[in-house]
Amino acid sequence: MDVNVLALFIPIISILVTGAAVIYYLWAQNKERLAMIEKGVDPSKFIRNRPVNNNSVAKWGLLLIGVAVGVIVGAILQHFTKLDEGALMFASILLFGGLGLLTYYFTVGKKSEQKGE
Repeated sequence: MDVNVLALFIPIISILVTGAAVIYYLWAQNKERLAMIEKGVDPSKFIRNRPVNNNSVAKWGLLLIGVAVGVIVGAILQHFTKLDEGALMFASILLFGGLGLLTYYFTVGKKSEQKGE
């Protein structure tokens, strides 16, 4: 088999397997809840209530902005230097992603800790 054809099948198969796993998980969860209802058990008792974090969108937004800046800076550094491309991109993405999370902590996270959320 040609290497290019094989390389094309890898992402397709991974997407299909992931989709099948998600569908199976949802199907099994539905079967479980139906069985609990049939036995007279209230299914709401088994649902975990996670605490609501109203600032979750801000955290993810700042993280993704940091990753995007890391990709841009990595590409610029790779263009103007002779450093290894893989290591440079990986390091800059992690650096700026971490800076995005620190920005979240020092702006939004500390305010929500002081309020007692």
